[in-house]
Amino acid sequence: MINKKNKQWTKDSSKFLLLGSIIALSIAFSPYLFYLYEIFPSGPVWETSLFTYESKYYQDVLTAAWTYLGKITPLFLLFIWFFTCKHWWYHAILIPIAMYSYQIIVTFYDDVYADNSFIMDTDGLLYLAPFFIIILSIVYLIRIKIFDRIYGIDLSEIDETEVSVFSNMSEKDRKEIKAFRQKEEQWQPIEEEYYRNL
Repeated sequence: MINKKNKQWTKDSSKFLLLGSIIALSIAFSPYLFYLYEIFPSGPVWETSLFTYESKYYQDVLTAAWTYLGKITPLFLLFIWFFTCKHWWYHAILIPIAMYSYQIIVTFYDDVYADNSFIMDTDGLLYLAPFFIIILSIVYLIRIKIFDRIYGIDLSEIDETEVSVFSNMSEKDRKEIKAFRQKEEQWQPIEEEYYRNL
């Protein structure tokens, strides 16, 4: 039985080692991914036996490839980060992933169609804002759940303690201090006690 567990552990650890090695090589390969643009021809048209690509916006296939790979490389690294991140906030990485994806789509659309009547890049933030709000809401809800588990905070207790947004002191503490001050004002030592204590 012990040999069976050791074989399973060895098999699992070799899978982790293989996956880690692939990820490390992918990250190390990323500068080469970016510099792949240098293999593209300089000119407005790139003809191969499979297809013909015409750069209408940049008027140069090399410049278009430089632009695409300048956006694909960080997107590739962000995907690796997203899928390997073990932190609670890893969903926030989806925001730059969405931004780079949108930029790639806009760049490709502009270069292939060169349609000046519809400019997509000017209001990019407006198109992505709903996605940002959804992702940030999800991240914040995850944060609340984690802090709830770590500190054992019951969210229904917040209503009972009457926490003020603008004060770091709760209403309950404020009432206790006020009651203590009122008792202090009413208490006056008797003169005999005062002289005995001296």
